[in-house]
Parts: sequence; structure tokens; C-alpha cells
Amino acid sequence: MTQDELKKAVGWAALQYVQPGTLVGVGTGSTAAHFIDALATIKHQIEGAVSSSEASTAKLISLGIPVFDLNNVDALSVYVDGADEINPQMQMIKGGGAALTREKIIAAVAKTFVCIADASKEVDILGRFPLPVEVIPMARSYVARELVKLGGQPEYRQHVVTDNGNIILDVHNLRILDPVALETRINALPGVVTVGLFASRGADVALIGTAQGVKTLTR
Repeated sequence: MTQDELKKAVGWAALQYVQPGTLVGVGTGSTAAHFIDALATIKHQIEGAVSSSEASTAKLISLGIPVFDLNNVDALSVYVDGADEINPQMQMIKGGGAALTREKIIAAVAKTFVCIADASKEVDILGRFPLPVEVIPMARSYVARELVKLGGQPEYRQHVVTDNGNIILDVHNLRILDPVALETRINALPGVVTVGLFASRGADVALIGTAQGVKTLTR
């Protein structure tokens, strides 16, 4: 199977976690896009969706799925999204698509976080994928200097502005042995909106696409 076929398999497998009559949290990226396609086949059974990016919102609307503002939602039963890396503790690096802040907010609200990914995203130790950090523009240089002190090599993601009007620093050469501690430390830097470590709130379920089929991991 190609990587895209693996992504499609897990995107459709995630439908089993969608409860009729509920609002569904929807992520961003190529794997989440397959989930949106799958969700459209049951759109009349759900109330609608809460989206983590302008791109996902546009796709949802184009398929006739109502999109709700999270401020008008008290609870979400499930949030389905991809990951750039996931470790055996169900902690992730996310943000390759620059939607990490909204993704983290929706994950915090959702009762169940379902991560959908192909097997290439599985790692024992996070950090091979550059760690995205969303930063307020005026803090870019300061935050970059602080990230160097933490042992990383930050790189400004050129020509990318987040849906929140901020910039992204991608931190290379990290070997993240304590994801929760690093998440806390980077989030505490003035000017950081959020870091793409989903460690304090990791996934509850991971659906991993493999050549042998979809593998289900739980906490």
C-alpha cells in the first residue's frame, strides 16, 4: 500500500469513534483530509464539526458539513487528527501544517482524542521531526535564542503565517526524552503561543496504518 492509501485507511477507520448526533472535532493535514471525506458519508447522522484550521473548514463546508465555533460548544465527544510523530506513550509532535494552536485547543476540549497516522510516524523517542513552535512575530529572535539554549536549532519557516497571524519556528536536532517537561518549558517562554508537543494531553487512541492493516493502540 502507498503512504496515501495507509492514510486513507486510518481516516475511514476513525468513523467508528464518531457518535450519531454529536459534534466532531476535526484536525488538519493530509490524513485528516481523508477523515473529512469519510465523515461526509455520515454527515446527516452528526450535528456538525469543529475545525482546527481554515483549510479544514473550507473542505468541511464544501462537503456540506456544518462547522461550529468552538466558543459555542460546551463539549466534544471526539477529536480526530493526524500527527507528525507519535511515541509509545501516545505523545505526539504536531504542527507540520502550522495549525498546532487550534489543534491543541480542540484536543483539550475533546473527551477522546483519536490520532490517525501511517506507520512511518511511529517513533520511540520524539524529535526526529522538527518541533514546530508558534510564536508572536516580534518575539521570533528572542524565542529562537532561548530554544538554542535548550539544545535545539530553530529555523524560521519562511512564507508561513498561521491562521492566528503568527509565525512558526521549527526546532531541529532535539531528542525529547521528557516531552511533558519540554512542553511546559517552551510554553512558558514569553512570545510563544504554543509548542507542537502534545504530551500533557496526548492521544487516547491511535489508529496506525500498516501494510497488514489498521493497528489500534490505546493508553
